[in-house]
Amino acid sequence: MGQRLGVNVDHVATLRQARRTTYPDPVTAAALAELAGAQQITIHLREDRRHIQDRDLRILRETTQTLLNLEMAATTEMVKIAYEHKPDVVTLVPERREELTTEGGLEVAGQREHVAKIIKNLKDGEITVSLFIDPDLDQVRASHKVNADRIELHTGRYCEARNEKERARELARIVDAAKAGTKLGLGVAAGHGLNYDNVHAIARIAEIDELNIGHAIVARAVLVGFDRAVREMLDLMRNPG
Repeated sequence: MGQRLGVNVDHVATLRQARRTTYPDPVTAAALAELAGAQQITIHLREDRRHIQDRDLRILRETTQTLLNLEMAATTEMVKIAYEHKPDVVTLVPERREELTTEGGLEVAGQREHVAKIIKNLKDGEITVSLFIDPDLDQVRASHKVNADRIELHTGRYCEARNEKERARELARIVDAAKAGTKLGLGVAAGHGLNYDNVHAIARIAEIDELNIGHAIVARAVLVGFDRAVREMLDLMRNPG
């Protein structure tokens, strides 16, 4: 079947919150993404509610026809919210108020006890748990040890590489981490910074079963429409060359 495309609609909400209006609605964007072929909707409910709001999560849980992936910090408050709305997947991510976007992977190896506790609480609620981590073998092994179901590999360094040598090195790290995760029985996703120009190499990695892409799709959708933006990304994933 190939990789699943999770469309992150956070930045539709960013545009809405810029004027505190009711539009554009990320719920509508999610429906359009699914109609265009997306197999998952991803949202990040941040502590400061800078884009996605609690209302969005509530309605998306009622209307999403595929899978709903909730990115959130590993906090007690967020676990309670997850229990209330029961997304199909929770992806635990690091979170700092001052960052523009998530800047790195979750430090699992250094806080195994805390992460393991959060994972257990979520899995007790029958929620699949993924960890957003750097493509580092120690973090992959730690994710397995804390009983995560899945990992999502942070592709930011690959996407921001300044030359081909650096990009090849970062791609190799992602490939190695994906292979290690698969060997340990973890589902493997990837995301962060992926766009229409750099997605090809990641789409060719057999061990990765899901890509979560937001900003690039929303940015293109502003110019060509959501349906076309999603379909073009799916075409690139299915025919990576």
